[in-house]
Amino acid sequence: MRTGLDRRGFLRRGVGVTAGATLLGVGGGGLLAACGSDSDGGDTSASAGSFGLLAVRLSWIKNVEFAGEYIADQRGYYKAAGFSGVNLMAGGASATPQDTDVATGKAFIGISSPDITANAITQGAPLKIVGAQYQKNPFAIMSLSKSPITTPQAMIGKKIGVQATNESVWSAFLKANKLDPSSITKVPVEFDPLPLTTGTVDGWFSFVTNEPNSLRVKGYDVTTFMLADHNYPLVSETFMVSNESIARNRDKVKAALTAEIRGWKDATADAALGARLATTVYGKDLGLDEAEQKLESADQNKLIRTEVTTKNGLFTVTDQLVEENIATLKIGGVDITAEELFDLSILAELYKEKPELV
Repeated sequence: MRTGLDRRGFLRRGVGVTAGATLLGVGGGGLLAACGSDSDGGDTSASAGSFGLLAVRLSWIKNVEFAGEYIADQRGYYKAAGFSGVNLMAGGASATPQDTDVATGKAFIGISSPDITANAITQGAPLKIVGAQYQKNPFAIMSLSKSPITTPQAMIGKKIGVQATNESVWSAFLKANKLDPSSITKVPVEFDPLPLTTGTVDGWFSFVTNEPNSLRVKGYDVTTFMLADHNYPLVSETFMVSNESIARNRDKVKAALTAEIRGWKDATADAALGARLATTVYGKDLGLDEAEQKLESADQNKLIRTEVTTKNGLFTVTDQLVEENIATLKIGGVDITAEELFDLSILAELYKEKPELV
């Protein structure tokens, strides 16, 4: 179970801020370096350690969301790609926005989402998305299985708990599905889904990987439907780098992505491994529940390893999905082009050069 401020609240906090706040935000970054181990495999175009220490800015605290990074570190994949080691920089309530850390050079590569990065770009941040871990965003509506809500239309006449920081996504989702907001009773809530279990609300705005599993480990039977399956097809957990890195450090970007691909291939093959590393090593001080983390790991793997990414390679995004993302962002009031937000050419080059990574 997550501790402290819910991640969704934190992420939404990054949307709609001024350019100055985006690029000059301050706060504790939670810089925690994890020491990598030597690797016994994996080709690299760079000599050992030639790229120096890789700074990766995570989008949240060190829970199982970053299983691929933990495995890449433990199995020496960053070192095999040419780095001397990796600094996994935790996010959190007191951290600067992840896009800020990459735009200012504090981190070389970061994990974010299209809406947050798009807002940063429109406010002047020199960034591009170069790949996406999640082929679907994890936003979902959760309900108790004894009274399931399985489609957007089924919310009509129901009471849905929506957190204040998720109002923009909620509004865009209703607009995308042509639902009259007045036909649904929106109930302001915090992030603990207890009101759903007591019948105060009929549905709960959540991450499909998070709150449903926190209730399942407590014995509740829940049902979810994902916003991504109903006209809100944003990708998520996107990798972003600076425009300068794309222009001047292309090989370094490829090296980082190589290590990430190898780590996430292992993570999607073994949900338990990432959960164990999260609870016993990287997030050992967070009070994480390993059973819940394993469930979350299994669910997020379904968002990462799809039929498309199995064929094309992890983190790839089809042209159609890119256009769907741009259209979805426009519904939410963010006007940006695909060329301004995405540069997937590096990943395409990497898979062409190293087809064994697929």
